[in-house]
Amino acid sequence: MQSPRSEATDWQIGVLDQNTTNIKLFQLKDTMELLSAHGRSVWESMKASFWYEAMKKKLPILVWLPKYSVKWLQMDLIAGMTVGLTVVPQALAYAEVAGLPVQYGLYSSFIGCFIYCLLGTSKDVTLGPTAIMSLLCASYIGHDPVQAVLLTFLCGFIQLVMAIMQLGFLLDFISYPVIKGFTSSAALTIGFGQVKNILGLHDIPQQFFLQFYYMFRNIYETRVGDLILGLTSIALLVVLKVMKDSLALTDEDPAVVVKVCRTVVWFLATARNALVVVVAALVAYACELSGMKAFTLTGKTTQGLPPFKPPQFYEYTGNESLPFSEMVKDLGGGLAVIPLVGLLESLAIAKAFASQNEYRIDSNQELLAIGVTNLLGSFFSAYPVTGSFGRTAVNSQTGVCTPAGGIITGVIVLLSLAFLMPLFYYIPKAALAAVIICAVAPMFDYKVLKTLWKVKKLDLLPFLLTFFVCFWGVQYGIVAGIVLSGFMLLYKIARPKLEVSDHGVLVIALDSGLNFPAAEYLSDRLYRQALLVPHPRSVVLDCRHVSSIDYTVVNEIKDLLQQFHLNKVSLIFAGLRIAILEVLLAADLKGLEHTESMEEALQSLSEQHFVEEHDQSLC
Repeated sequence: MQSPRSEATDWQIGVLDQNTTNIKLFQLKDTMELLSAHGRSVWESMKASFWYEAMKKKLPILVWLPKYSVKWLQMDLIAGMTVGLTVVPQALAYAEVAGLPVQYGLYSSFIGCFIYCLLGTSKDVTLGPTAIMSLLCASYIGHDPVQAVLLTFLCGFIQLVMAIMQLGFLLDFISYPVIKGFTSSAALTIGFGQVKNILGLHDIPQQFFLQFYYMFRNIYETRVGDLILGLTSIALLVVLKVMKDSLALTDEDPAVVVKVCRTVVWFLATARNALVVVVAALVAYACELSGMKAFTLTGKTTQGLPPFKPPQFYEYTGNESLPFSEMVKDLGGGLAVIPLVGLLESLAIAKAFASQNEYRIDSNQELLAIGVTNLLGSFFSAYPVTGSFGRTAVNSQTGVCTPAGGIITGVIVLLSLAFLMPLFYYIPKAALAAVIICAVAPMFDYKVLKTLWKVKKLDLLPFLLTFFVCFWGVQYGIVAGIVLSGFMLLYKIARPKLEVSDHGVLVIALDSGLNFPAAEYLSDRLYRQALLVPHPRSVVLDCRHVSSIDYTVVNEIKDLLQQFHLNKVSLIFAGLRIAILEVLLAADLKGLEHTESMEEALQSLSEQHFVEEHDQSLC
């Protein structure tokens, strides 16, 4: 029996144990809450990191902006200013090609600079009006700014949908010969279309062959002032370009004076378009002050920034209102051709300079950037834009580090719109024509003919078809080239190459996939070479290179197996890939024979032949 003292001691020990347990429980609870809070913090950080990474894919500016430096700012400022001096005269000239008032060229030149800075993945690409897009637009808008702006909106919408649905692969169906045929023909069409401005002729039709006819018919109306100014401008542009190209051939360690002279020459040569236009405008202004009307001038332009407003979905023509449906009908095939060509041109340029400067681009993000640019550009009265090869080359050569260089270019365009528009009145059209001719001349690639002839003569067909049909209509040339290239591609699918050899049995090697256009062709070849002969023969199909098959082919194989069985010969499939074999087994083909290798197939047929001969000898 325990004493009261011992009972108290036991109680105290129990209380102490209970308190210790409670303390441990409270400590465990605090620890769990701490861990829980830490876990939530880690989870929130993970979620934030996930969303940040996702945002960086859609807003590439978040990739380079945190690393931006003063050195990058210096290089971007130089590049942006240089491109700005290039884009202003080119924009004025390309608006002429599109058949629009010159201010629309500048309206189209600034929004892409800002949008691409946010969404673009190439440090070099500059978006804006180009010779090819201007030529295409001229084919559909009929000198109507309202139609041009609506076309920009619809193009942007189509390009944006393509980016969201990741339909950029559609551009892969436009082959290199078609692209080269189109650009070479476009260079001649654009260049020849500016000869009328060099000669100072008026009322010349837009269509290429009619231009050719009326230009020579009205040649006696040539204005001497325009002719002299135009030829002088072309000569000056060519000389400056040659001087710039020759700079790379000089000594690597020049004296200070030589280095300064080179820098001056490089700057003047890089800004040669602006230099020629400014000098020509000063000459024209001096002539106007002296009372001489020697040149055809650009004339009055709308001053100030474009108003921010949505595109018109209707148009008043005289006393009638043209509804949206009729406006879309008038645009016709341009709604397919212009978005695709715009994407193709911009992506080709981005890929070329990414390869040259050793970085990678996101093709789908590029589609998004150009789509948003055109969509928002329509609210600033822009016509469709794309990547410019010439200005992108200038951007790259001046050492641009990030797309932020485009902001400087955009600001220069906006300043020109705000303060310089009255001065554009005195710019001679002959000077703008010289800028265009010199800009599009490198697009004519005559060397591609020799290359295609040497590499693959058959590719000359889509090139030549596209080239010549584009003189009739650019859109028709592109479509004709794509159709011919598609036909050539489909023909290869429908007529796969079959290599036939004799190893006692027929061995037929297939070098590509088996798809429904080739089903009838394969069946016919097997019938003629194995069954429609005096003594039917067994066949081994070497399927090592077959990577695809469809139900039409499977159904044709089913008929072939029946015919081979009726003729008491075998059809064996050798080297089938697992995916192809699974399709054939799923079809539950009666009499299907397959082996892993050619050797097994030939050995199997040899054993069957031996058994058949043995059975015949017993009979």
